[in-house]
Amino acid sequence: MIDKKLLDILVCPVSKAALTYNKAHNELFCLASGLAYPVREGIPILLKEEARELTAEELHNKASS
Repeated sequence: MIDKKLLDILVCPVSKAALTYNKAHNELFCLASGLAYPVREGIPILLKEEARELTAEELHNKASS
């Protein structure tokens, strides 16, 4: 789980857009860059090299919710 105050100040290192926490996958995602960053032991790993690309389906589902 990510602290709400921390989530409010974190941004995607690629796009500088806001991040959203996905509890089911324990990751932070950014629609602007299409990347998802892992959260390991409560620590967001905000490195482009550690991120995975969101699939077209994930982007569509997250954008419409």
